[in-house]
Amino acid sequence: MALEILAAARTAPKGKGFDNIVTYLLEGDEIEKVAAAMEKSAERLGAFFIRDAENIRNSDAVIMIGLNESRPLGLNCGSCGFETCADFKKAEKTKKTPFVGPICSIKIIDLGIALGSAAAKAKDMCLDNRIMYSAGAAACEIGLIDTECAYAIPLSVTGKNFYFDRAELAAAKERKMNRQ
Repeated sequence: MALEILAAARTAPKGKGFDNIVTYLLEGDEIEKVAAAMEKSAERLGAFFIRDAENIRNSDAVIMIGLNESRPLGLNCGSCGFETCADFKKAEKTKKTPFVGPICSIKIIDLGIALGSAAAKAKDMCLDNRIMYSAGAAACEIGLIDTECAYAIPLSVTGKNFYFDRAELAAAKERKMNRQ
């Protein structure tokens, strides 16, 4: 099922036909590495990283979708904050944040379409899911996914979606332990 979701992200439309989308399926120990990195980032980036780390740990699978090489497309639209794409290209890339910017806004839209396509495919397959900045940021910071920015889509099959009903998280954790 996860491969079908990755296919939905991969085949999503892209601005001017340039594909800079990267997809990745976290498996085994990689899930725990991301969760641990999220907990370490919580003090600096927000306490919700701790809550989200538990969501990641209790997921059946975690999909990563990111953007690599977000150079501008030559439209001079200005939505990135630069007057021209030439000015954008001259800008220094940030290194002090989880994501590396600036990023062309058209490429960010491509990423959003890929994320939406993947989340919709997961929902079509009746899989609980949620798009998470926190897990994507942690994966980028530890170099697990080679992208300038990434988001995660954790997947779960439970009676109630614990990504949105946080009270359900404890019950999901217990169910996962019983399956192992």
